[in-house]
Amino acid sequence: MVIQRVGQPRLGVVRERCYAGDDLSIVAKEREMTLLVFGMLLFIAIHMLPASPVFRAGLVIRLGELPYKGVFALISALALVMIVMGKAQAPEVPLWTPPSWGRSFTAPLVLMAFILVISAYLPSNLRRLTPHPMLGGVILWALGHLLANGDQASAILFGGFALYSVVAIASANRRGATRSHSKKAWYWDLLVVLIGCSTWTVVLMFHRSLFGVALF
Repeated sequence: MVIQRVGQPRLGVVRERCYAGDDLSIVAKEREMTLLVFGMLLFIAIHMLPASPVFRAGLVIRLGELPYKGVFALISALALVMIVMGKAQAPEVPLWTPPSWGRSFTAPLVLMAFILVISAYLPSNLRRLTPHPMLGGVILWALGHLLANGDQASAILFGGFALYSVVAIASANRRGATRSHSKKAWYWDLLVVLIGCSTWTVVLMFHRSLFGVALF
């Protein structure tokens, strides 16, 4: 706490209290940012397990396949809760000024991201273009948001996910990941696009309720 002496004692007390409040505010902001950082580290750490097949196999042998998946899902969910809460509470600390044209690219990039993510769970010909539709979608989602946001919390969140996805793609490629050579019927592609567009529309409509940021 910083104390500044002034001529009138009463004003000095008021000034002292103001400085104490500022210190508490700084501490609170650091805690809020810490929640986001720890959530990101936990999420990335648990999702890097596949990069070490030997370590993962050892955990599966010790815990069993289903318990391992359960623990994995539980830790992932906890990390996501920490990330969402940390981002919502994080202070606005500007790092750079996003380009004026950045926001116009956010929506289409996120739309493509949703389509890619959906294609990771449904058969489609998109798997013939990339062996990493999920990670590719995350990169597009992160890039779209970084074009529209230049604050510290956004850099940690979206930059962290983008960096993780690049590392995960490189790791998967080293382990032999390849594109699919199986051609799927056209209606699978249509289904993936429709689900992706529908999900994108719902997220746009309820973005403020879900993430605390109004888009319209």
